Amino acid sequence: MRQVYAHQATVSLAPGGDPGAPGAAITAALCGHGEHEPPCPLAPHHTAAAAEDDRLRLRVLFATEPDRVDDVRARIDAALAAGDWLLIESGCTRLEPAERPHGRRLLRRRPEEPTGSSG
Repeated sequence: MRQVYAHQATVSLAPGGDPGAPGAAITAALCGHGEHEPPCPLAPHHTAAAAEDDRLRLRVLFATEPDRVDDVRARIDAALAAGDWLLIESGCTRLEPAERPHGRRLLRRRPEEPTGSSG
Protein backbone atom coordinates (compact mmCIF):
# COMPACT_ATOMS: atom_id res chain seq x y z
CA MET A 1 0.00 0.00 0.00
CA ARG A 2 1.36 3.39 -0.97
CA GLN A 3 2.42 5.90 1.64
CA VAL A 4 3.49 9.54 1.50
CA TYR A 5 7.11 10.50 2.00
CA ALA A 6 9.08 13.75 2.09
CA HIS A 7 12.50 14.50 0.68
CA GLN A 8 14.44 17.72 1.22
CA ALA A 9 17.38 19.18 -0.66
CA THR A 10 19.36 22.38 -0.93
CA VAL A 11 21.11 23.53 -4.11
CA SER A 12 23.11 26.59 -5.02
CA LEU A 13 22.11 27.94 -8.40
CA ALA A 14 24.63 29.47 -10.79
CA PRO A 15 24.15 33.21 -11.27
CA GLY A 16 21.13 33.65 -13.54
CA GLY A 17 20.16 30.00 -13.06
CA ASP A 18 16.53 28.96 -13.48
CA PRO A 19 14.97 28.25 -10.05
CA GLY A 20 12.48 25.90 -11.74
CA ALA A 21 15.19 23.72 -13.27
CA PRO A 22 15.88 21.49 -10.23
CA GLY A 23 12.16 20.68 -9.86
CA ALA A 24 11.93 19.94 -13.59
CA ALA A 25 14.95 17.64 -13.27
CA ILE A 26 13.23 15.76 -10.45
CA THR A 27 10.07 15.38 -12.54
CA ALA A 28 12.10 14.13 -15.50
CA ALA A 29 13.87 11.60 -13.25
CA LEU A 30 10.60 10.29 -11.80
CA CYS A 31 8.42 10.52 -14.91
CA GLY A 32 10.76 10.21 -17.88
CA HIS A 33 10.42 13.84 -18.96
CA GLY A 34 9.54 17.22 -17.47
CA GLU A 35 5.97 17.54 -18.73
CA HIS A 36 3.34 14.83 -18.93
CA GLU A 37 -0.30 14.22 -18.27
CA PRO A 38 -1.13 12.83 -14.82
CA PRO A 39 -0.74 10.40 -13.23
CA CYS A 40 2.99 10.13 -12.65
CA PRO A 41 4.23 6.70 -13.74
CA LEU A 42 6.45 5.91 -10.73
CA ALA A 43 5.35 8.13 -7.84
CA PRO A 44 2.85 10.98 -7.82
CA HIS A 45 4.84 13.90 -6.44
CA HIS A 46 4.99 17.61 -5.80
CA THR A 47 8.12 19.75 -5.57
CA ALA A 48 8.13 23.09 -3.77
CA ALA A 49 11.09 25.47 -4.01
CA ALA A 50 11.96 28.38 -1.74
CA ALA A 51 14.84 30.76 -2.37
CA GLU A 52 17.10 31.58 0.57
CA ASP A 53 19.87 34.01 -0.38
CA ASP A 54 21.90 32.23 -3.07
CA ARG A 55 20.41 28.83 -2.26
CA LEU A 56 17.25 27.05 -3.25
CA ARG A 57 15.57 24.75 -0.76
CA LEU A 58 13.51 21.99 -2.36
CA ARG A 59 10.88 19.91 -0.69
CA VAL A 60 9.49 16.91 -2.53
CA LEU A 61 6.38 15.07 -1.39
CA PHE A 62 5.76 11.76 -3.10
CA ALA A 63 3.49 8.75 -2.77
CA THR A 64 4.76 5.26 -3.48
CA GLU A 65 4.91 1.75 -2.13
CA PRO A 66 7.42 1.19 0.70
CA ASP A 67 9.53 -1.13 -1.48
CA ARG A 68 9.99 1.69 -4.06
CA VAL A 69 11.01 4.49 -1.67
CA ASP A 70 14.76 3.91 -2.04
CA ASP A 71 14.46 3.96 -5.85
CA VAL A 72 12.47 7.22 -5.79
CA ARG A 73 14.94 8.87 -3.42
CA ALA A 74 17.91 7.66 -5.51
CA ARG A 75 16.35 9.16 -8.65
CA ILE A 76 15.77 12.48 -6.88
CA ASP A 77 19.37 12.54 -5.63
CA ALA A 78 20.78 11.60 -9.05
CA ALA A 79 18.75 14.32 -10.77
CA LEU A 80 19.93 16.94 -8.30
CA ALA A 81 23.56 15.80 -8.51
CA ALA A 82 23.60 16.09 -12.32
CA GLY A 83 22.18 19.57 -12.81
CA ASP A 84 23.67 22.96 -13.62
CA TRP A 85 23.80 23.84 -9.92
CA LEU A 86 25.68 22.69 -6.86
CA LEU A 87 23.93 20.10 -4.70
CA ILE A 88 24.61 21.03 -1.09
CA GLU A 89 22.48 18.45 0.72
CA SER A 90 19.72 15.97 -0.01
CA GLY A 91 17.89 13.37 2.03
CA CYS A 92 14.74 12.14 3.67
CA THR A 93 12.77 14.27 6.07
CA ARG A 94 9.49 14.13 7.97
CA LEU A 95 6.17 15.01 6.46
CA GLU A 96 5.03 18.22 8.17
CA PRO A 97 1.47 18.35 9.59
CA ALA A 98 0.55 21.14 7.13
CA GLU A 99 1.59 18.85 4.24
CA ARG A 100 -0.73 15.99 5.16
CA PRO A 101 -3.71 17.22 3.07
CA HIS A 102 -1.47 17.46 0.01
CA GLY A 103 -0.11 14.02 0.79
CA ARG A 104 -3.65 12.61 0.82
CA ARG A 105 -4.23 14.13 -2.62
CA LEU A 106 -1.07 12.44 -3.90
CA LEU A 107 -2.29 9.11 -2.56
CA ARG A 108 -5.47 9.41 -4.61
CA ARG A 109 -3.47 9.69 -7.84
CA ARG A 110 -2.85 6.26 -9.26
CA PRO A 111 0.48 5.67 -11.03
CA GLU A 112 0.14 4.30 -14.53
CA GLU A 113 0.13 0.54 -14.70
CA PRO A 114 2.71 -0.98 -17.03
CA THR A 115 1.07 -2.00 -20.29
CA GLY A 116 3.86 -4.11 -21.68
CA SER A 117 4.17 -1.92 -24.74
CA SER A 118 6.73 0.78 -25.42
CA GLY A 119 6.06 4.42 -26.19
